[in-house]
Amino acid sequence: MVSEEQRRVLDPERDAAALKALTHPLRIRLLGLLRQDGPATASELGVRTGESSASTSYHLRVLAKYAFVAEAEHRDGRERRWQAVHSVTAWSNESMESSPGSRALLSLSRRAQIEHLEASLVRHEADIADGRLPREWVGTAGISDLMPRLTPESLTELWEAFSRKLEELTARDAGDPRAAQVVLLTAGLPRAPRGPGAEPDASGPSATTTPTPTDTGSAS
Repeated sequence: MVSEEQRRVLDPERDAAALKALTHPLRIRLLGLLRQDGPATASELGVRTGESSASTSYHLRVLAKYAFVAEAEHRDGRERRWQAVHSVTAWSNESMESSPGSRALLSLSRRAQIEHLEASLVRHEADIADGRLPREWVGTAGISDLMPRLTPESLTELWEAFSRKLEELTARDAGDPRAAQVVLLTAGLPRAPRGPGAEPDASGPSATTTPTPTDTGSAS
């Protein structure tokens, strides 16, 4: 689980400039890659993002200005290597609703997470197909799109229980050589009911729900 030292909590008023720096999609992606795969140079990140090294270098310097990244230990003296300063960037959703700029970042970051999920699915399927992951992962991996009815209090309780269990399991598996990095993207997005005559809802569940070990239901 992420320690408090590895979590950076931003305030929309106090950290307005830092939040604004994160509104660029490439900066979010660069920060995510450094957190996911460790230190890298601007050139290496350019290859992985399809951007020029000049572009990635510029955006890395902006991230460094606001203390999201810092120089890492160099393998040689030819090019800077960069690393993420924190594992997680967090904020209060209530506070983020206070201004159009912070609301825009909230929306942008959520969409970046959806893109990360899609890219992670592609990578997972390729890793299984090409034998880079043991077959024991096939039965445990999955995506669920359940739609329970919950109160705000129950959703908060669910988040807290999830965090406690994740912390417990992460600590337990810390020394296990079989442990692998798992992309665990969670969402709790309440939706208002739609009345008769409303426009068609394109955001409904998929035709089937991929079950996980603790979820054997299908989408309703």
